[in-house]
Amino acid sequence: MAGLVVTNTTKNRTPRLPFLRLKDAILGKKYELSVVIVGDALSRKRNTRHKHTPANILSFPYSQSEGEILLNPRQAKREYKKFKMTYQMFLVYLVIHGMLHLKGLRHGSTMSQAEARLLRRFSN
Repeated sequence: MAGLVVTNTTKNRTPRLPFLRLKDAILGKKYELSVVIVGDALSRKRNTRHKHTPANILSFPYSQSEGEILLNPRQAKREYKKFKMTYQMFLVYLVIHGMLHLKGLRHGSTMSQAEARLLRRFSN
């Protein structure tokens, strides 16, 4: 049973994003994805790279067909203007970025090109 589960651990509304369409386009229909909307405390706790700061997005691949993304909208709200995007578009970008990590891509030109292509596709 492949699919998507979105869980909100905050008191704020879950962002209205095309999670399922993004998952199917990037990871495939058979991929099992959990998206968890988190606040600063949980984001900071799970951030193993920069232990003292909350991350805007974290990706955890569990297998080739299963993974989890933690999305921190509060941190994204602090950062979106630096990226010259609307807040909503920055959230879409972060989810794309996280899913590409689940797919195995690392930071670099290949990932940047894929992000730009997917962002254009899902900006409508």
